[in-house]
Amino acid sequence: MNIQKLIETTKMLVADNKGLLAMDESNPTCNKRFAKLSIPQTEEARRAYRELIITTPSLGEYISGAILYDETIRQHKKDGTPFIKVLSNAGILIGIKVDIGAKDMAGHSGEKITEGLDGLRDRLKEYFQMGARFAKWRAVISIGDRFPSRGCIEANSQALARYAALCQEVGLVPIVEPEVLMDSEHTIERCYKVTEEVLHTVFNNLYTQRVMLEGIILKPSMVLSGLTCSAQASVDEVANDTVNCLLRNVPAAVSGIAFLSGGQSSELASARLNAMNLRFKSRSPWALTFSFARAIQQPALDIWQGKEANVSEAQQALLHRAKCNWAARQGEYKAAMEGSGV
Repeated sequence: MNIQKLIETTKMLVADNKGLLAMDESNPTCNKRFAKLSIPQTEEARRAYRELIITTPSLGEYISGAILYDETIRQHKKDGTPFIKVLSNAGILIGIKVDIGAKDMAGHSGEKITEGLDGLRDRLKEYFQMGARFAKWRAVISIGDRFPSRGCIEANSQALARYAALCQEVGLVPIVEPEVLMDSEHTIERCYKVTEEVLHTVFNNLYTQRVMLEGIILKPSMVLSGLTCSAQASVDEVANDTVNCLLRNVPAAVSGIAFLSGGQSSELASARLNAMNLRFKSRSPWALTFSFARAIQQPALDIWQGKEANVSEAQQALLHRAKCNWAARQGEYKAAMEGSGV
């Protein structure tokens, strides 16, 4: 393990107010999104869409790293240029999703366990040789009347820690993603308590597995009211509860925190990130940045519709969202930016 290289990579990922673009949707997930817009669910359509994303002009000014899927990291532009080369030329670090998805957890009805540890060491070595410099593993925690259970939190935390240790062994910075799902009617107070327990357990396991905290990026969900909760927390309440929860449970040694969007609208995700930086940046021990997928991609996908004629307009929408989140990292995002072409 090259400690200095890992630290350098984490610093590059959070430098210059940039953030991460998550474009690591599995093929089935990507196909579902295409189906909703009547886009062909084919490998070529997925390749064309991903080419649209990575060739967006000036993307590297706002995005420090892109998280890819196994199919994506092996793909090429229509002219034969490898995607990896396109991103590297734009100054964007290559990341790779390495878990194989959340599966039903035995003995825990309604809960999931993320799989993919078998054979992971060899896969990580291959990705590193291909040019990847960071990786991602997502655990999902649901909130309901009977869960999350202690067993689910512990098992997912152990898997995250084992994955992180394997990443650092081969020179990849692990993105540690414990997502507390917002698909419920829970209050923000309940979300806070669950997030606190999850973070506490994750870092206990990272310590047990001897993971170097300076060489990881945490990718948490924000502390939110559930989507169907009748009392939706304000932007400032989300900012306060999220950062206070992190301050009490995340060691200062961690290099950066890159929030997932988790189904939030593009505008709300930007506004909430902005409020966190506006209120807490001066006293936060870590960079508070973004690692959004749909909150950056969805407007572009809606415009593209699988049509070559729409590529330029779709890229403008994608770049706009990247700029908005870059501004949010500085506490400078404003609602007036929406529709202004900033």
